[in-house]
Amino acid sequence: MDRDSHCTAEKELLEAVSRITTSSTTSPSDEEENQPKAEISCQVRKENPEKDDAQDSSATLSPNSSMTTKELQEYWRNEKRQCKHIKLLFEIPSTRIVEHHLSKYVMYKIIILQTGSFDSNKSVIERRYSDFEKLHRNLLEEFSEEMEDVTFPKKSLTGNFTEEIINERKLAFKDYLRLLYSMKYIRRSKKFIDFLTRPELQEAYGCLRGGQYTKALEILSEVIGLQERLTRGNPVAIVPTLCAIVVCHKDLENPASAFEYGEKALSRLHVHTSHRYYIPLLETMITLAYELGKDFLSLQEKLEEWKTKKDPVRVFTLKELAVQEYVR
Repeated sequence: MDRDSHCTAEKELLEAVSRITTSSTTSPSDEEENQPKAEISCQVRKENPEKDDAQDSSATLSPNSSMTTKELQEYWRNEKRQCKHIKLLFEIPSTRIVEHHLSKYVMYKIIILQTGSFDSNKSVIERRYSDFEKLHRNLLEEFSEEMEDVTFPKKSLTGNFTEEIINERKLAFKDYLRLLYSMKYIRRSKKFIDFLTRPELQEAYGCLRGGQYTKALEILSEVIGLQERLTRGNPVAIVPTLCAIVVCHKDLENPASAFEYGEKALSRLHVHTSHRYYIPLLETMITLAYELGKDFLSLQEKLEEWKTKKDPVRVFTLKELAVQEYVR
């Protein structure tokens, strides 16, 4: 590569880093320089707690930096690994050994709650070693650089069910989840969110398809809080779950509760009118509003407005859409 091309490459890389990273040009204090590093931790960036997780401040890396291409690449790798103050706390207080036919495994009880205040809506899930192992493999495929320093507890040839090994893994998995959540790119990834929510959602939608609306509603009501916390920067992500709750309440003849959750879902779609759930939800809300004696004309106007802008296409009902979720 000639000198001009090399300089151009450096300039482009520098501009890319400047656009998407956040750094500080001030020198670290002596206390920061001498801060010991935890064995399974990384440097936490100080942020304004009032700002939403999805907001990134402007880059402050000087465009006149004399960093070489190699240094800039290393800088970018470090930025992607940057941690921030943890907003969710992961605890693994207990385990249970399951024996099913010829298989035997340990289930780890994971409690997830919000830090900084008393959290009465904690989420409780269970995962086994193989679930953690699958998560780790999936994350390595997508985030190889971020995961290169993250250790995973190995499975032993013998002694996997001893109290000592199980207690060691409880602590290891707790630190593992805490570290993953502390990294922005990973905690926002579908693979990480699926690990924490997908098994429960699959069970809930299975109940919904089988007409077990009370059971489905029970599970969905527990998982929706965790989904909201995990997808703060993407409110549309929980629309399918909200709509599934609407369907359950509607079929259980609880129109007021169905309407309440429908309003929550609709508020997340007001700028996403092309979303596949928008029209089915709008039609359901019109029916519920009419039944409850609420204003349905404004909803009807939105529906007619959408129809004038879009070509006529086949639209599923809200229930038809719901039963198609998590089929595989």
